[in-house]
Amino acid sequence: MSHRSEGAGLKPDDRDGHDRRQDHGDGGDLLVTVLREQRAEVVFGVVSVHNMPLVEAVDRELRFVPVRHEAAAVNAADAHARVTGGLGVALTSTGTGSGNAAGSLIEAQSGGASVLHITGQIDSQYLGLGRGVIHETRDQTGLLRAVSHHTTTVRPGADAGALLRYAAGRARTPPRGPVSVEWPIDLQYARQPLTGPLAPVSAPPEADHAQLAHAAELLATARRPLIWAGGGAREAGGALRTLAERLGAPVLSSNAGRGALPEDHPLAVGNFAASPAGRELLTDCDVLLSVGTHFRSNETADYSIPVPARHVQIDIDPRAIGRVFPAAAGVVGAAAPVLTALLELLGEHTCEEGWRERGAAAAARARAALRTAIGPYALICDTLRDRFPRQSVIARDVTIASSQWGNRLLEIHHPTTNLFPLGGGIGQGLAMGIGGAIARPDAPTLVIAGDGGLAVHLGELGTLAQERPWLVLCVFNDGGYGVLRNMQDVHCSRRSGVDLATPDFAALAAAYGLPFQRVTTADDFPGALDKSLATRGPCVIEIDVNAIGPTPVPFTPPVSIPGS
Repeated sequence: MSHRSEGAGLKPDDRDGHDRRQDHGDGGDLLVTVLREQRAEVVFGVVSVHNMPLVEAVDRELRFVPVRHEAAAVNAADAHARVTGGLGVALTSTGTGSGNAAGSLIEAQSGGASVLHITGQIDSQYLGLGRGVIHETRDQTGLLRAVSHHTTTVRPGADAGALLRYAAGRARTPPRGPVSVEWPIDLQYARQPLTGPLAPVSAPPEADHAQLAHAAELLATARRPLIWAGGGAREAGGALRTLAERLGAPVLSSNAGRGALPEDHPLAVGNFAASPAGRELLTDCDVLLSVGTHFRSNETADYSIPVPARHVQIDIDPRAIGRVFPAAAGVVGAAAPVLTALLELLGEHTCEEGWRERGAAAAARARAALRTAIGPYALICDTLRDRFPRQSVIARDVTIASSQWGNRLLEIHHPTTNLFPLGGGIGQGLAMGIGGAIARPDAPTLVIAGDGGLAVHLGELGTLAQERPWLVLCVFNDGGYGVLRNMQDVHCSRRSGVDLATPDFAALAAAYGLPFQRVTTADDFPGALDKSLATRGPCVIEIDVNAIGPTPVPFTPPVSIPGS
């Protein structure tokens, strides 16, 4: 499908309907063919002299989304993959452009996202010579290898199609992650025949029967079972729900695992493991079943939460078993088939009387305590959940509104709607929201950002204005880095680097032609949101935190400060 006007960009002698570039069969045509095989119809990127043939072909045949920064290209592709369950594609230039993408590749690694990152490269005849060719960088392959799941380079005489097919399959094979392909510019322009078979997405190996039997034995004797669902449970929602209901097990989640069990389910406790209520469940349970979670430091209060000795751990990565907390039984495999196998091994199960209810009560206490802690922002949280459909993508940047209540109190009903930078990097929320909105155009997307994080990639407002997805950007403006400011106020004698100049967001939105509203009281937020949603396009709402006031209980991240 073309996204250009008819005849746009063609020479007069090309307007006979005959596309000479298609006949030429260069790297761009090859890339389009491989992406179509993968059903990847959207590519996010930045055009450059070192990727122009690829951009031209993608823009002509698929949908090219020209973001303003290479990091945003990877963030958007990452989000697109998480929402669709397919392959996200990012296209960047070499050298500085590839380096700009590195931080977002780290995030894609953290989130286990299926991202194919195609980066240009200087002419193959100059590779490794250090001549100072424009955009050249020393050991770009080493840089990409450090931040990608896998890295490969198209070299003279290589089968570029086979490399691309393998890279796409590798990115989509569990455990998933970003795969980077370097492509020298001269080889992009060269004719590229497509040979060989389509590289399949490899299935993970089956779990060991002895491991399954041991895990089932422990679960069968549990009277107070508890489940912790991580990002590895995202695609195992049906089996997870069935197992939780059979065991009568309350379900905690990591941030990555939110929505694997809908957070309005009676057994859902949510992302509250480190709260007093969550700790109480962990202390009193007799078996903990963890499913694909990394037990991140910020979600375990620096690994201080109580984990029972009878811990059954499921993870696709054998290195994860017992890595953080000891595991009495470990099962290596993908969550969905492992949970299904456990259900087949387990018979009927009766938990201790009142245990289910204790889980529900713990969830209610944790939520009530947080609602009290955030004061007027509880109304904003409630309004967001009420107005956005269950299938809406909810993207949160790293900011107080997300870290304090958006990642816990704002319910997530399906894992494909849950977007958050799991690596903790600030400034990625808007690009992730754009990727999610393009993946799911029939429902409004929410982006929660702070003024500090938004400033990191302010240019993506231009992408928002140009692509015009149905997206509401809620900017919580407190004049700086609120999370770090709160942390310094608690642990330090002065503030350093956290108070920032803030733009006039009304003027900024107007410059891009984006509808804008400013909210100075929580009571005004529902009306502002209703008005924004009614536009069915991109909108900006500024929430003036200084006018509304800080939360009654200031949020400080659970990070240890030596000597504090």
